[in-house]
Amino acid sequence: MKKLLLVSLLFVGIYSLLSAQNPMQGGAPGNFQRDNGPSITGKISGALVDSTTNIPVEFATVVVVNPSTGKQLDGGITDDKGEFKLLDVRLGTYELHFSFLGYQNKVITGIELTPEKPDFDAGQVFITPEGVTLSEVQVTGQAAVVENRIDKLVYNADKDVTSMGGDASNVLQKVPLLSVDSEGNVSLRGSSNVQILINGKPSTIFSTNAADALKTIPADQIKSVEVITTPTAKFDGEGSGGIINIITKKKNAEGFTGSINATVGNRSNRGSVNLNLTRGRFGLNFSGNGWYGPSRPSYSDYLRVDQLGGQERTLEQHGNGTSENFGPRGNLGMFYDINAYNNITSSISFRGFGRSSENVTNALYIDPTLGLNQDYTRTSSSRSVNSGLDWNTDYKRTFKKPDQEFTLGFQYDTDFSDSENEFDQSGNDESLLQRNINQNLGINSEMTLQADYVHPISKAVKLETGAKGILREIDSDFSYDEYDFVTNQFVRNASASDVFYYDQDVYAGYLSFNIKLGEKYGMVVGSRYEHTKIGGEFDFNETTFSNSYGNFLPSFILSHNLNQFSSIKLSYNQRIRRPGLRFVNPYVDLSDPRDVTVGNPELLPEVTNQFEVNYGTYIKGVVVNTSVFYRLTNDNIEGFLEIGEDGISRNTFKNIGQSQSLGASLFGSVNIKDKLTLRTSATVSTYNAEGTINGVNLSRTSVVWNGNVNGTLSLKKGFKIEAFGFYNSPRQSIQGARASYSMFSFGVLKEFSKRFSLGLNVSQPFQENQEFRNNSEGPNFFQESVNGFASRSIGLNINYRFGKLEFKDRNNGKGERNNDLMKGDDEGGMGGGQRNGGGGSPRK
Repeated sequence: MKKLLLVSLLFVGIYSLLSAQNPMQGGAPGNFQRDNGPSITGKISGALVDSTTNIPVEFATVVVVNPSTGKQLDGGITDDKGEFKLLDVRLGTYELHFSFLGYQNKVITGIELTPEKPDFDAGQVFITPEGVTLSEVQVTGQAAVVENRIDKLVYNADKDVTSMGGDASNVLQKVPLLSVDSEGNVSLRGSSNVQILINGKPSTIFSTNAADALKTIPADQIKSVEVITTPTAKFDGEGSGGIINIITKKKNAEGFTGSINATVGNRSNRGSVNLNLTRGRFGLNFSGNGWYGPSRPSYSDYLRVDQLGGQERTLEQHGNGTSENFGPRGNLGMFYDINAYNNITSSISFRGFGRSSENVTNALYIDPTLGLNQDYTRTSSSRSVNSGLDWNTDYKRTFKKPDQEFTLGFQYDTDFSDSENEFDQSGNDESLLQRNINQNLGINSEMTLQADYVHPISKAVKLETGAKGILREIDSDFSYDEYDFVTNQFVRNASASDVFYYDQDVYAGYLSFNIKLGEKYGMVVGSRYEHTKIGGEFDFNETTFSNSYGNFLPSFILSHNLNQFSSIKLSYNQRIRRPGLRFVNPYVDLSDPRDVTVGNPELLPEVTNQFEVNYGTYIKGVVVNTSVFYRLTNDNIEGFLEIGEDGISRNTFKNIGQSQSLGASLFGSVNIKDKLTLRTSATVSTYNAEGTINGVNLSRTSVVWNGNVNGTLSLKKGFKIEAFGFYNSPRQSIQGARASYSMFSFGVLKEFSKRFSLGLNVSQPFQENQEFRNNSEGPNFFQESVNGFASRSIGLNINYRFGKLEFKDRNNGKGERNNDLMKGDDEGGMGGGQRNGGGGSPRK
């Protein structure tokens, strides 16, 4: 509580200093005269975009015109990201005029600023180049499926037909630069050390098993996915490989609106409802969904060979099983725009994920050192239930000076987990007779306070600074009960049972400068300091540990506009990856007594230095983006396998040493006559790791790659067809490789009206089952496993919308972290990118 009080006093002090600048006092800038008293003014904002390329139009003229007299009242120009924002506009009715050399003039009429709705967000305004007629290009006002911006790559999931009825992992498979393996683990350009955010904020939902967490987020709730390979100092230092930000749908229209969505299939069934209510400056939104994955058959083969005392031991297993999963998810949010300068938002969400499985395994263990030849059968069942709660409240204040803003945020996030493994075993040896129950109850709580301030020093220099405190508490209550066949009751194994308490507190501050260097150059330079304090103890085990460390995390980006359609960017940043609950939890998973998994609470954080050169261009309807990068990681965290003299495989995590990666990525898209869109993405990189574990020098070098191809065909009468395929090469570690993964799917969508649509999605139509082969090896062992499961799926999706359908995304500051990550000012001083302003700072 003392730490929390200190952080709170810091934020209150910052706010008190800023409150001295009252935006409602004094004269207004520009040509508008403000009345004294409580009357308010509004603002007009948006972004100007080329209708043929979706590239922002910078330095275009924007003018506010009185429609009755034709008099020009005020105006400005779009910035280097195509964004414009006009403040202190008196209430009334206006027209907005856009003009720029080489483009046809654009006019938006009927703009009304009222006391109830004083702000107008024009969103993306499309302007047509000269010489291009409307018959040659259809301006629909919709974003492309993939947008290549200067500071990030954005995948608009709501434009993707093949995502219908799936979950977040299905969506991420289609995002350029990302790959998802057979277990649902996500990597960015070959690195699995990424930070996943939801609407710009971290969540404990990803602390235990990110793959399972992604399954709880339905694809139809995802608006877009942002991939940020070079985060600046204002972002959290977490995620050495980069940041993946999942943006959920949050649309509002005056009045009451909603939608119902349902998917029925042989592998997944989902249902969701979305409700929105907006009255003037106040709004409520609710989304709820549930999903169920029916029983899916699976099989596995396992072979381990190791050397002990010059003799060879073998363990061979063959299994069959079934599994099913389910989960609910819901969110209730509100916003209130106090006036044009102040707004507050709050939301609370809950989620759940459950899984159950049944397996029968036949095994043979041969150990000549002990004269063992054990043939046995193990029947196991497991269940796990995870649930969590997030509460976020954000306040944002803007000022008369454009781009000046202050944000204050609070977040409380908690996650509950309950897992249980039970097995019965019998064989040709009496010692094989076992019946055990292995259970783990976990609580992961996290409280965050942060404040951010943006101050434009001049037209060419903008300062960004902020502070943040994160207080994490993790409890893990694990137990192991063995059945006593004499007394016919379970007996607690005290040596394998305990309660583990783990605390991790992070205090951070950052300073960043966004600098324009003439018309064609821009630079962002900054640094972030993070101080981490950790501690752990047990209820019964007397072992305790503590540690603290500080990290300066610099970042630098230099951008150059080669011409209107091409730019090049050079960047460097340093990132940190702290071990989470999954890595440090000492709970021993004994579902297979000869192949156990346990966390390592003594893990150190890994630190990554990354250099990147990026080039993007648009050539005659073809978008191309390519990057070359180098990544150096110290104290690299990887899974590690050791075989004990007792014949038990122990899977844990270790700081293996150092790893390097040199790679290149390419993304391209082309539109053919506004009917067919083709997209492709590929990444190739090296894996080069070396380290010393238990006095043994280890090293491994390999090449990894992944790629995908996606095509969309728009037909008449509301039909749309899409096909998608990808391949991921085996994922490497210092001890071996995990299975490659490939998939093909296609979907058909028919929109019968603006309210009703029907879709069909098929995955793996040519392959009923998928197999995944993994291998690991060390100085004295070799291990190989094959896992397979039924993969072919087909689903029917139904969507119905009701209420007012003319939705418009609000951009008045609510959920500022979402807007700033999705439409941030990270490269505000660099030309060639699209700037979508009005948002505050993201979660650090």
